[in-house]
Amino acid sequence: MSQVILTGFLICRSLEEADRVSHLLSDHIRLTRAEAGCLSFEVFRSMADPLRFAVREVFRDRAAFAAHQDRAAASVWGRATRGIPRDYRIEGA
Repeated sequence: MSQVILTGFLICRSLEEADRVSHLLSDHIRLTRAEAGCLSFEVFRSMADPLRFAVREVFRDRAAFAAHQDRAAASVWGRATRGIPRDYRIEGA
């Protein structure tokens, strides 16, 4: 089985939205890193553009990635960030 690698950006539309993301991010990172099959999970707010967050996720396989997507969508993070645009590239899915 091949790893699934997601890279790209979460792009907020306002500083208020970006600050909400920042507030929720530590729990989202902690919960994701604790998931079975999560090999790496990093999200960084851009210093040059505080509305952009760089994202890099690596999961063991498609099943682990799918489980993450389901968990995240049902979480506080998922509900609070649902409408925020993402520009992601997913390899191995």
